[in-house]
Amino acid sequence: MTTPARQMHLSVLALAAGNNIAAWRMEDAQAGSMNLPLLKHMVQTAERGKFDFFFIADTPHTAPNVHPSWVVRLEPLTLLSVLSAITTHIGLAATVSTTYTEPYNLARYMASLDHLSGGRAAWNVVGGAFPQAAANFGRLPHPAHGERYARAREFLDVTKGLWDSWEEGALVMDKATGKYIDAAKMHTLNHEGKHFSVKGPLNILRPPQGYPVIVQAGASDEGRDFAAATSEAIFCVVANIEEGKAFRDDIRARAKQHGRNPDHLKVLPGIFVIIGQTEAEARAKLAALGEIIEADTAMKVLTDYLGQDLSQHPLDAPVPDLPATEMMQGYAVALLEIAREKEMTLCELRDLVAATQGHVLFMGTPEQIADDLEEWFLAGAADGFQLMPHYFPAPFDEFVDLVVPILQERGLFRKDYTGTTLREHMGLPFPEHPAKKSA
Repeated sequence: MTTPARQMHLSVLALAAGNNIAAWRMEDAQAGSMNLPLLKHMVQTAERGKFDFFFIADTPHTAPNVHPSWVVRLEPLTLLSVLSAITTHIGLAATVSTTYTEPYNLARYMASLDHLSGGRAAWNVVGGAFPQAAANFGRLPHPAHGERYARAREFLDVTKGLWDSWEEGALVMDKATGKYIDAAKMHTLNHEGKHFSVKGPLNILRPPQGYPVIVQAGASDEGRDFAAATSEAIFCVVANIEEGKAFRDDIRARAKQHGRNPDHLKVLPGIFVIIGQTEAEARAKLAALGEIIEADTAMKVLTDYLGQDLSQHPLDAPVPDLPATEMMQGYAVALLEIAREKEMTLCELRDLVAATQGHVLFMGTPEQIADDLEEWFLAGAADGFQLMPHYFPAPFDEFVDLVVPILQERGLFRKDYTGTTLREHMGLPFPEHPAKKSA
């Protein structure tokens, strides 16, 4: 088989209590977002599978009845620093909110992770969709959607400016002359904007990748434009190949309008995968997952995503028309579009979100799964995929052991890493320091 001109990229969403809200109850599940041995196994499995990166999502709030993977969990950047010490190649990505942190802190945290990992850090830039977080930071009310994006744009600009505080080669450490640092290669940001006033410089050298890889999950019109202008990988919720291709075409067109090379932005739809030795076995696994989902918890998760209480609506009726709210952006809109397209009842939408969080479900034998991924990839509906295992470790191990080798044999996915940084894995350019551009 002729190797395709491009190869797909793979990441895994590492929710250690599982992406399915009830799958932690499966007999072979090793549930627990505080379970460090499990998390170590997960990242080492991803690296064994030659995945581009290992992704830990996060949000700075909790409650007893939220998704089990969100109730209690380790702070992601601290965790990824630990995981960087037991891996050598795989990228390490984390969500950090631009609404509920500060650019100087974030720039320092991410630069540290990039140095500690040898250039493998990525930042999932989010404004923070959940208003429950606001009370934890004394920032009531939760900023409006447009305000969060305006802050995020300025936040990202400031953070990149801080990462540029030092040119490469600024650390001299010449014992003969006693010169430790070349002060001429230090740059003070002196940023004054609507949302931030940041002097700088940052007290850490420029990250090995120049900037950690920027990841986003924009689905609204404003989110798509922000992602097209600034991100290098984008997660998305799409229901079929046609939606995937339309989303990717739109993002690439917007990137070009912003003067970017569209090939420097990788679109990674989220996918749920259920593997069986036969298609019937895979369907039986799905049925087993459905039997353990608790209805009230499933409705609470749907309510959180849509920002509206639907518990008073009849479950066997079509999904009701909902009034526009601040939460009716991005992911929520995608869910409702899927429900309308498929003429789903409220019960069906509830169970879909509980099982897959609204993402596409691939189910069948390893060969069938590989066929589906190849079809999406070659059709231009994706540059790769974000795998969202129902639980860990078995379903993820199965994907790495059974599906990845088929993709490799077909020339669709790497057999080994050819670089050491995440930018190299993803075919992304190194961002030159602004001082070199102006020289």
